[in-house]
Amino acid sequence: MRKATFALTLFLALYPAVSRAEKKVIAPPEFAPAPGATANFSPAILVDGTLYISGQTGADLKTREFPSDFETEVKNTLDHIAIILKAANMTFDDVVSVQVYMTDVSLFQRMNAVYTSVIKEPRPARTTVGVAKLAGPNAKIEITMTARKARK
Repeated sequence: MRKATFALTLFLALYPAVSRAEKKVIAPPEFAPAPGATANFSPAILVDGTLYISGQTGADLKTREFPSDFETEVKNTLDHIAIILKAANMTFDDVVSVQVYMTDVSLFQRMNAVYTSVIKEPRPARTTVGVAKLAGPNAKIEITMTARKARK
């Protein structure tokens, strides 16, 4: 019983500090909403050294158009994530988890060829999921990542 009481006391002592963890929005200028539009989500949120990157697609950041070539769409998506990582003083080396959403999983090998040319060993944990549709009307892929800066 003494261990349980100690654990509860420790939790209650640390909970206020954890619950007040400061959240910092990471919003590079390239991700500013179109004139007159309102951003309804943040490109990324940094909390206690962990960066949570929102789902990114391969639409051109200026024109909002999707490329017709799938490999270009994947590369653009990863380029967008690289911009966000850089704004948080991180790189792909800091990424620990990746979620890939694809409207056509038969394109997996093509996606993976681009992905492995950008994300080097040791690669982060990854999940790839086939979905019927993505929020971007012409998007074929959306990627989200979680990164953690290594402590020195």
